[in-house]
Amino acid sequence: MAAARRGISSLLSRSILASSSSSSSSSSSTVNGFGSLLHSHGRVSRFLGRGNGFGTSALAEEELITPPVQINYTQNLINGQFVDSASGKTFPTYDPRTGEVIAHVAEGDAEDINRAVSAARKAFDEGPWPRMSAYERSRILLRFADLIEKHAPELSALETWNNGKPYEQSLKSELPLLVRLFHYYAGWADKIHGLTVPADGNHHVQVLHEPIGVAGQIIPWNFPLIMFAWKVGPALACGNTIVLKTAEQTPLTALYVAKLLHEAGLPPGVLNVVSGYGPTAGAALASHMDVDKLAFTGSTSTGKVVLELAAKSNLKPVTLELGGKSPFIVCEDADVDKAVELAHFALFFNQGQCCCAGSRTFVHERVYEEFVEKSKARAQRRVVGDPFKKGVEQGPQIDLEQFEKVLRYIKSGIESNATLECGGGRLGSKGYFIEPTVFSNVKDDMLIAKDEIFGPVQSILKFKDIDEVIHRANSTRYGLASGVFTSNIDTANTLTRGLRTGTVWVNCFDIFDAAIPFGGYKMSGIGREKGIYSLQNYLQVKAVVTPLKNPAWL
Repeated sequence: MAAARRGISSLLSRSILASSSSSSSSSSSTVNGFGSLLHSHGRVSRFLGRGNGFGTSALAEEELITPPVQINYTQNLINGQFVDSASGKTFPTYDPRTGEVIAHVAEGDAEDINRAVSAARKAFDEGPWPRMSAYERSRILLRFADLIEKHAPELSALETWNNGKPYEQSLKSELPLLVRLFHYYAGWADKIHGLTVPADGNHHVQVLHEPIGVAGQIIPWNFPLIMFAWKVGPALACGNTIVLKTAEQTPLTALYVAKLLHEAGLPPGVLNVVSGYGPTAGAALASHMDVDKLAFTGSTSTGKVVLELAAKSNLKPVTLELGGKSPFIVCEDADVDKAVELAHFALFFNQGQCCCAGSRTFVHERVYEEFVEKSKARAQRRVVGDPFKKGVEQGPQIDLEQFEKVLRYIKSGIESNATLECGGGRLGSKGYFIEPTVFSNVKDDMLIAKDEIFGPVQSILKFKDIDEVIHRANSTRYGLASGVFTSNIDTANTLTRGLRTGTVWVNCFDIFDAAIPFGGYKMSGIGREKGIYSLQNYLQVKAVVTPLKNPAWL
């Protein structure tokens, strides 16, 4: 693990030299009426005439690996103790490989949020956390990082079991990054300081940076542990207390690491974790009058609700990291093989369930046909199966709702007369596995080119020149991220300055170093996560002015 930690500089960063994975070929059928739909559209003849050839089929017959971990924490964590919900209710959490229940988790609601906020308020107003030295806070975060490293196999297994992402991804990339993130924020704890500024007159002016108070945090289901770090790390480094609501789909790993954080020496009440549903627990947290700061990661539509609730309550400041429809631009000078591999990674990573996925693949007309054919071939080689099996690149979608949503978008693409190059249906007869899907001849006004699908569906669009592609890439309500693939520095500079996105990756994608800020333009959010900018979300700025009598200098 130490070697993995030293070698990682990003969340599963994939260089342009990454090689394609190889796998066996087999065919599988479409479901939910997709077969008859495909036959009714002439533009999918190439697909129908060759067979799918995906790396994994017959998922129904696969013998699934039993996850090597026990589920020990299913209650809410309030004031340092695991407790049942106030109502006594629980809700099921599922294994997306099968759709079967793996545990019942305490279902928090408004009363549980009230209790958690009360504990956090008392810990902030009366407890030791904001009053201990920043160095002591740093040591606790470092001990926590060590415990994460020690428990990495169990945490990785739990993350994969509850989320469906490949175990190798969880263990070899996400857990090292989780450790790195807490090392990073531990390093910041004793380096947060204010300023002394000159004034016009005989006054001494200090600018203090103070912890903001009780932070409410709501994290998503696609990267539960990484999002835990993005939220909890800077808040604790700044001396705040927290009430964190997990995603109802993936509550298990946040509860586990919260227990480890207390084992590292975190005082009771500093971090409280409540599991529950958005309309109950989430809404109660967003609208709570005693929460001083709110941070949310999720869909743009839910982000609007969160912002409204925060404004209508106590006008608490809100950080939002929301949806995206990121362009990935392949220029005419591209090495097509490398571009295909990187574009494939940019879209299909994490089952396509990334807010910054390169889901609009713009390809220059001179290399378009070659790119499409090779992208189709790469998608057909993608290994889909039990995420606990070695070599599997793609597991199931998170749940039935997301599974059906992706299939609806695929159906929309076919009905809009985009060319279905491969995929388009379900893999296996149980769980939420979807074939890696590639569309060509996609137009800007199609839903698959406008909406955030959040699934393994690649849409390939054609462009003629740089001015055109900049205009089209920016013609979206989102602005989270973008990718550029070119060997020309002038082209790269033109695109990086022209694209209205919070991140532009040039000849790389999904580089998530702890120090790199992340966030979006337009409806992709407000504020930035990670890096020095994330600290600003959890600090108040106070000016202190005192008179100077007969100063020797000003």
